[in-house]
Amino acid sequence: MGKIAQGILGGLSGKVGNIIGGSWKGIDYIRIKPSSVANPRTVGQVNQRTKFTVTLEFIQAVKPFIQKGYKFLAVKKTAFNAAMSYVLNNAITGVEPDFEVDYATALVSRGGLSAALNPSTDLATAGEVTFNWDDNSAEGNANATDKAMLLVYNPSKKESISLTDGADRTVGTQIVAIPTTYAGDTVELFMAFITADGSQVSNSTYLGSGIAN
Repeated sequence: MGKIAQGILGGLSGKVGNIIGGSWKGIDYIRIKPSSVANPRTVGQVNQRTKFTVTLEFIQAVKPFIQKGYKFLAVKKTAFNAAMSYVLNNAITGVEPDFEVDYATALVSRGGLSAALNPSTDLATAGEVTFNWDDNSAEGNANATDKAMLLVYNPSKKESISLTDGADRTVGTQIVAIPTTYAGDTVELFMAFITADGSQVSNSTYLGSGIAN
């Protein structure tokens, strides 16, 4: 924007070609209208939108879990937006245009609490997933009363089942009921811990995928 001390022929108002004139706080000015972008859908832009869409579908589906898992990273942003930013920038893989979430690096909970020790899952029983872990309540900053946070994500249905106040860390096992409609679907499994008072969470651990019964 160029400021004009005396004005041009009394000052320019409006647009002439790609020149726009006006007045702001008694100061006449002119500026050049930005050139329009002939093709805003560049390859880079399309790829970024695709990655964003892939991330959004995942985060929306696991939102109840994210609300607890990213609670303490919601500084000047929502937990949802904090999770979106992390996954988009750290956990999207693939070659254009086939981008997907890399579940192994897609943290659905982030915090400094001690994570799960030797977690595993069992999908042998119809309509449920059994999560197992070892008691590490005497290590690091883990507490015996920490609650298990468990997530079963169904990519084909773009929905999830989660439990954010599961069994105590010392118990070592928790069953999560899943809909019968999940039978035959591949599910992605995650686990984390939250303190009994909800003041801290751990990073999540990806436990792999399995076929629901």
